[in-house]
Amino acid sequence: MANTAELFEWKGTTCVKLCAGGYEAWVANEIGSNVIRLRDNVNGLEFFRFSEDNTADTIKQSAEVWGLPTLYLPNRFADGILKTSDAVYQLPVNEKAPYNNHIHGFLHKRAHEVVEYKADDNCAWVKTRYVYDEKDEFFKYLPVRFTAEYTFTLSEQGMEQNIRFINTDGMKVLPMSLASHTTINSPFVDGAKEEDIRLTVPIGKRCELNERCLPTENLKVPTMHDLEYKNGVKKPVLQVVDNEMYFAEYADLDGEKFHGVIAEDIASGKKLCYEVSEEYGFWIIWNDRGFNHYFCPEPMTAMIDAPNLSLPADVTGYREVKPGDVFETHERFFTKL
Repeated sequence: MANTAELFEWKGTTCVKLCAGGYEAWVANEIGSNVIRLRDNVNGLEFFRFSEDNTADTIKQSAEVWGLPTLYLPNRFADGILKTSDAVYQLPVNEKAPYNNHIHGFLHKRAHEVVEYKADDNCAWVKTRYVYDEKDEFFKYLPVRFTAEYTFTLSEQGMEQNIRFINTDGMKVLPMSLASHTTINSPFVDGAKEEDIRLTVPIGKRCELNERCLPTENLKVPTMHDLEYKNGVKKPVLQVVDNEMYFAEYADLDGEKFHGVIAEDIASGKKLCYEVSEEYGFWIIWNDRGFNHYFCPEPMTAMIDAPNLSLPADVTGYREVKPGDVFETHERFFTKL
C-alpha cells in the first residue's frame, strides 16, 4: 500500500496520521506533539497507551500518561528552584506536600504548529514546532526564548522521532533536561496477557531517591532486584514499580549493541524495541501502581533535579545550550519477531 500523511480531526483535536511500512502513527500537534497512537498493523502491536473511548480533553487533562509525551523540563526540581550558570529561576511548585517540587514543565501541554506533512515511496513524515517566548504564560518563570522542532518519520524501520531545541534568546543559556514519559500499552500485543510481558533495561548504577523523589546523590551498585531489568526477566506490570532511576548502558539486540529497552511478549516472541540516542543517559521506570494497563520506561538526558545537585555535570547529564546553539535527540520504535 502507498505511504500516506494526512491531517484529520480526532474527537476535537487536530492530528496528522502517518501510514508507512505497515505502521500507523497519530501525531497530535495540539497536545504537545504527542504521538497519541502508534500501531504495527501487520504484526498486531499497540505501542502506546491508547483508548478508543478517550477524548482529546481526557488526554489534555493528563497529558503525561497517554501516548508519547515529550517533557521539558522533566521530572522534579526541589522547591521549584532551577540554578543555571547565569541565573536562578523559581518555577511554580505544582507537586504539593510532602513533595513540594516543580514537576514535568509545560511543553507537553502546549499547542504546537504543523510545519509540514508529506509521504513518498520510502516513508511518511510530519514536522511540528513550538516557539517559546513572552507569549507563553510560563515565560515569567523561565524567561529564555527557544524553538522546539519535532520530526516524526514512519517507514519499514518503525517510527523515528527527532527533537531539536534552538536557543533563540541571544543573552541567556537554556537549561537542558529532556525526557519522554513513554507510556507502553499493557499488553502491547493484540490478544496477549499482561503476565507474559518481560522488560529488558540495560542499567548501570541506581540513583537513590529520597521520600520527595529527589536524588540523595548516593549512586548504588545494582541489587538482584535491579538486575532483573538487565537480565530481561522484569515483569513491568501487575506489581508496583515506582520511580526506579538508573544510569543507561547498552543491551544486546540480535548480536549488536543497542542503546534502548526491549519489551517482549514471551508467549508470541514479539518484541517492542525502543532505541534512544546517547544523549539519554538515564532510565526511570514507573507504572502507576502496576494495574492500570501501562508502564513507562522513561529515557532522560539528565538526572532528576540535575542542575541543583552537587555532582558534576558529566555525571548528572545536565547541559546548557548557549545562545544560537542547538541540542538534538533521537528515538526509534520498532517491532522484532
